[in-house]
Amino acid sequence: MVEPGQYTSRAFADACNQGGVRQSMTAIGSSADNALAESVNATFKRETLQGRKHWSSEREARLDAFGWLHRYNTRRRHSRLGHRSPIAYETTSRTTSPTLTPAA
Repeated sequence: MVEPGQYTSRAFADACNQGGVRQSMTAIGSSADNALAESVNATFKRETLQGRKHWSSEREARLDAFGWLHRYNTRRRHSRLGHRSPIAYETTSRTTSPTLTPAA
């Protein structure tokens, strides 16, 4: 089990910085930040680890994780994103400029 203090430690923050990961935390006890991450982690575990006991090497495990992430971001459709992949959604969002209705 992971203790909450692990994610607020200086060592963890340093590891995130070195890996180019931006930490996102809300007030203690708030589950708002965790909902998306927990959903992605659960899906990753279900789709990658199901029926698997081990990998023959760290490289093989990393390649499996990379393959799953690539598929998740480029091909897997998400109902929340209008049945588009995350990459298609972001590409569409960047190319459309938001416009405001003129005030009366």
